[in-house]
Amino acid sequence: MTGWAHHLIILPILLPLLASAVMLAFDERRRTLKRLLSFLTMVALVAVSTALLWRVAGGSPDSPSGSYAYLLGNWPAPFGIVLVIDRLSAMMLLLTNVLGLTTLLYALARWDRSGPRFHPLFLLLLMGVNGAFLTGDIFNLFVFFEVLLAASYGLILHGSGTERTSASLHYITINIAASLLFLTGIAIIYSVTGTLNIADLALRIPAIARADLALFESGAAVLGVAFLIKAGIWPLSFWLPRTYAAAAPPVAAMFAIMSKVGIYVILRLSSALLGADAGGAAGFADEWLRFAGLATMAFGIIGILSVRQLTGIAGYYVLVSSGILLTSIGIGGQALIAATLFYLVSSTLAVGALYLIIEPVERNADEEDMIAGIAEPVFDDEYVGAPEGEESEIGVVIPGTIAILGGGFIFCALLLSGLPPLSGFIAKFAIIDALFRHDRISGLDVALIALMILSGLAAMVAMTRAGIDLLWTPGEDSPSRLSIIEVGPIGLLLAVCVGLMVMAGPAMRYFDQTAAALADPAIYIEAVLSAPRAGADAGAAAR
Repeated sequence: MTGWAHHLIILPILLPLLASAVMLAFDERRRTLKRLLSFLTMVALVAVSTALLWRVAGGSPDSPSGSYAYLLGNWPAPFGIVLVIDRLSAMMLLLTNVLGLTTLLYALARWDRSGPRFHPLFLLLLMGVNGAFLTGDIFNLFVFFEVLLAASYGLILHGSGTERTSASLHYITINIAASLLFLTGIAIIYSVTGTLNIADLALRIPAIARADLALFESGAAVLGVAFLIKAGIWPLSFWLPRTYAAAAPPVAAMFAIMSKVGIYVILRLSSALLGADAGGAAGFADEWLRFAGLATMAFGIIGILSVRQLTGIAGYYVLVSSGILLTSIGIGGQALIAATLFYLVSSTLAVGALYLIIEPVERNADEEDMIAGIAEPVFDDEYVGAPEGEESEIGVVIPGTIAILGGGFIFCALLLSGLPPLSGFIAKFAIIDALFRHDRISGLDVALIALMILSGLAAMVAMTRAGIDLLWTPGEDSPSRLSIIEVGPIGLLLAVCVGLMVMAGPAMRYFDQTAAALADPAIYIEAVLSAPRAGADAGAAAR
């Protein structure tokens, strides 16, 4: 990637940072300006993410592998800060920014007015998440983690309320402890290896002396616990369902990607640092990931069946998806990792859509749960589904609101349950197919398949029960009105899931290529350590 296109790599970090800084110069009365700036920034982020994914997917003569490094300050790796874009990080960037755009649009209906500084905090959260996917060293990963966590502390409190405040205090406490573990793990690893650049670490780990190997593994374990807390692994997941349930709907939908940041880091570091070429550290903690992932799935399934609120069902499904992803990473194999990436994208989009649809579905069930002081939604001339006049008792026409919400709700239920022909089914089928390709089916493979099937059944039972309670049981009150600005983002996320189903073949080819690149850390290492400084001879750019 040469010329102006090379600078696209830094824009997912730079754009939200600059936009949020500009917004801080205006007070809350300039809401229209802030909304417009946020929207334009998100559209630009989606466009940049799409361009980056297109670039890495096609490769180029200067980097046929599709991996590119960006040297901040023009210092060569491993001495300077480096950003890296490859197939995995490009995929996560596009997923994050598509979810960010839809949740921002949804928030414009009412939620951005329920508390101060929503838009700067939202963009800073995106900056932190994007930076975590792009950074090429562990210390700057810690920095971006702290940025996204600091923004999330403000967003989790957005809208006030006793339950929200109580849940946010638990959330903040847990993440501060996780950050302390993160920093401790970094210090231990640096004391052994003398570097925190991921590519440089990959070269130094195989040469670690046997006497220092236990200390390195201790540091990796401490670091792993910090990531696993953020991913929601059992028994460190007790905070997640309650926190996500208490958050405002667009915030909870955006938090669906935050648990995947921990998954991404574990996948990235395990493939680059603890693969077959890592010497005595090869495969470190894979067995722990397998059993902890299965336990997380079992805990999530029990949670799904034990709660009646949709927010609780969504929160426990996040745990189920984390369990599936972590177990698959622990088992490993190119085909399984490719299928796992398909599932990661599909489940994140489905959970995000569910969090957005929950509030309109539950709006009429308990009006007292609505946040006090929130103004009526904008775009009053665009409401759909409000019934007019008296209804006859025979042949009642289903109001538009119920039809729209019911259709979206059923779509989400099918996605989360993994029923054909949607992308949730394709992803789970691909995982099962990859497991059956193993020369010998182990007990862990069978357990993963069984729990995946049980999780789909549990999701269908819980979602059907909730749908009957909230949507399809006749009530005395008229259905709440629903605005286009609320329907549009939900429809967009579900449309992306449909696109993922229709384009499953090309998508799986991309995921296969991504898994193949992860299985060969030399591609990543060469892209980072041989990245030329600005002004260097163009021929040195070849990797």
